[in-house]
Amino acid sequence: MIRVLLVHDTSLLRSALVALLRKEGDLDVASAAWETAPGMARSLQPHVCIVDVDCPGSRTLSAAAELARRMTGTGAALLVLATVARPGLLRRAFEARALGYVNKDAGPQRLLEGIRKVAAGERFVDESLAFGFLQAAEMPLTPRELSVLSLAAEGATVAEIARGLHLSNGTVRNYMSAITRKTGARNRVDAIRISQGEGWV
Repeated sequence: MIRVLLVHDTSLLRSALVALLRKEGDLDVASAAWETAPGMARSLQPHVCIVDVDCPGSRTLSAAAELARRMTGTGAALLVLATVARPGLLRRAFEARALGYVNKDAGPQRLLEGIRKVAAGERFVDESLAFGFLQAAEMPLTPRELSVLSLAAEGATVAEIARGLHLSNGTVRNYMSAITRKTGARNRVDAIRISQGEGWV
């Protein structure tokens, strides 16, 4: 029996996926919203944790990364539901050490195949996401620039970003200038808009 934890903040979608997965005789499925997922993971000790990297929760990927870290000792595999339209989310899922990637536009059989593969410790990548991965590899921002941009997207001032990342105000401004240039944006707000559209932050 494969123990599966499905994490999603939208109750209706979560319930529909759980109903679908529970039809399979070899899957023991539980679900949780992001807020309760770490506790559920500790008690359930799942073999596979499924997360939708583009669900309405704004902290999705950071939460996925944290969830993956907390579950490393349990041997759970992280399987993400993604789309080719937001390659930045694919890259962030990869950095969160996801083992499986299923296109949300694929049929239910692809999800079931992905669950069984990652439960067996094998990597599963839906071939329809290949172009998204190629685009993700071309993301122009460095990890430090992404950190600065993520805080800026949350509304932090230059001084708050500097304090939070232990940088000087001038260094933060330099990072923001580089981000604006690399994204082809007109200003900080435009850089945030572009990066959110790509799924980078």
